[in-house]
Amino acid sequence: MADSPGSESKSGADAARMGEVKAWLASQFDAIGKEVPDFEYTPRTIAHFHDLATVSQAKTKAANIVAADFCQKAAEYRAQAARVREILEHVGLAQESLPSNVVGSAQVLANVANLLNIRDTELSSFLVAAADISLRKTGVEEKRAKVRNDSKVLLDYTRKAIARLTYLKRTLAQLEDDVAPCEDQMDSWKTNLAVMASKERQYFQQHSNYKALLNRVGYTPEINHRVLVELGEHRKELEKETKPILDTLRSYQDLPAVKQKYKLQDKALAALAIEEKKRQYAAGEKYLGDLVQALAMQP
Repeated sequence: MADSPGSESKSGADAARMGEVKAWLASQFDAIGKEVPDFEYTPRTIAHFHDLATVSQAKTKAANIVAADFCQKAAEYRAQAARVREILEHVGLAQESLPSNVVGSAQVLANVANLLNIRDTELSSFLVAAADISLRKTGVEEKRAKVRNDSKVLLDYTRKAIARLTYLKRTLAQLEDDVAPCEDQMDSWKTNLAVMASKERQYFQQHSNYKALLNRVGYTPEINHRVLVELGEHRKELEKETKPILDTLRSYQDLPAVKQKYKLQDKALAALAIEEKKRQYAAGEKYLGDLVQALAMQP
């Protein structure tokens, strides 16, 4: 089967590129007096070397153009220098015929012209260059003054920072010295806190016990010292009101007929009444004792 025209053109282009690469390598290594090393010519290396050859040839061509231009300018400068030298010799201003001080002054002028970037002998050019130098000097002085001020500010900041650092170090040392006493105090506070927590639990337990005791004896919030005082006063009033009636009844008992009638009954009733009163008196004393104790425990 015959190859297609596209493949034939591609193989021909590859062969042409390989030839260009080999020729370029040979020229480059011949220039330095060495032989071309053995390369494995693959499509990738050929493409890479071809790109290098293209770039190198373009730069070489540009360098040759620049070199030719420089050579032409050098020839023109040499011709101009020869004409200037000839003119100076005709007017008697050749360098060999001038005194040494004149030659020195001319060299100084040339150096000043190079320094000021002056290419002519006009006074205006010198004044412009001198003004430019003065402006540059002023700018440099301003920058120097700014740098000096910035340096002063930085120095002030540095001094303040050093003073602050010294103060912080002294404070740190003082705090480190206070660590041990503070730790002892913290330990004491922890111990006291534990004791206070224990006391709190104890007081809560006592409060619960007292509350249960008050509930057991029948104490209510309505029973307090003021209420007991009022009850005592009310009792005195009742005794005052019932005393005349009691005296009247006792006078009735002193009558002979009544005495005879109730003599036997009074003994039995009196014994029962005495026992009942004793029992009531004991119960009252117990009740009052419980109330007094409850009032004493009330905060």
